[in-house]
Amino acid sequence: MTRLLRITLLSLLIIAGLLAALTHSLTWRPADKEILPVSCVAPRAPTLLPGQALKVMTWNVQYLAGKNYVFWYDTPDGSGPDDRPTVEDMAFSLDEVARVIRDEQPDILLLQEIDEGAKPSHYQDQLALLQERLVDLYPCSAQAFDWKADFVPNLHIFGSVGRKLATLSRYQIEHAERLQLPAADANFISRQFQPKPALLLTYLPLSDGGQLAVLNTRLEAGMPGRGAMQEQVKATVKLLDKFEGRGTPWLIGGDFNLLPLGQFLRLDAQKRGQYSPDSELHLLWDKYPMIPSNSESSGINRERWLTYYPNDPSLDGPDRTLDYLFFSPRIKRVEAKVRQEDTLRISSHMPVIARFLLPASF
Repeated sequence: MTRLLRITLLSLLIIAGLLAALTHSLTWRPADKEILPVSCVAPRAPTLLPGQALKVMTWNVQYLAGKNYVFWYDTPDGSGPDDRPTVEDMAFSLDEVARVIRDEQPDILLLQEIDEGAKPSHYQDQLALLQERLVDLYPCSAQAFDWKADFVPNLHIFGSVGRKLATLSRYQIEHAERLQLPAADANFISRQFQPKPALLLTYLPLSDGGQLAVLNTRLEAGMPGRGAMQEQVKATVKLLDKFEGRGTPWLIGGDFNLLPLGQFLRLDAQKRGQYSPDSELHLLWDKYPMIPSNSESSGINRERWLTYYPNDPSLDGPDRTLDYLFFSPRIKRVEAKVRQEDTLRISSHMPVIARFLLPASF
């Protein structure tokens, strides 16, 4: 080996080592399971009672970006013209999100795509901003990041990201955990900067000593056939099966990024790319009740149950269902809806709202 070749190889190794060290310092590697802090600003938040009614809402608020844009990630080829919303549009969305929540006043609120310290959302702490407007409604909360990095080299971002799940509760939260879900395949460098989908698990105590497990999630959209979505759903089902086996009632809500039965063929062909004809979500609906159910989301009144309005100039309203609530068979569904009428300009997702009856004994 010539001296020049040895010097070249050594230089390449040094550069690779520096690149790996830089990537390590800029990115986030959460543990598979993390205990999270629980915030309760009121010392005596009420405790759930067996047999009581419980209103739950899940909503992906799209980091308060609103509907005045076609972002770079909204198009299959990444050519959307917009990189980030204005501060003014985000302030409008914040007020609108708070208005809808105050109008509905769910007992448990599951939010997805809440930003903190992210360049695309002007480094806002969006959960703190929202809690200022809702502090009298929700004394207890827990939160978990599902995307975090000090710097993402994508030219559309070229800065920090911080996106989280947040669960707000009118009732006591006893314990909270972040549970890592399988992530999409990628090369070693790209994988460090990708979102890291997770379950935000909270336990709400009951007056008789039992617990209600509440889960919040946003599954990572990926290309069909690559397995990530299926593995995320499998991991979720496995955990829910454990709760059922222990006799612990549970419910889960969020943006699952998956279609219900019958909607794949109703989508325009060019909009089917990220979905599988046989939705991975069947692993959940085969075992547990779902809101909206398949008969609702694909039936004669299916327009009422659409939850997603893409930032697509060719559309003038929602065209698919991606957001759901699933719940233990021990919990009784009383009523449910998707609030569409005054939320179409707030986020690309609509809130799913349901009222339940908890079992009389745990």
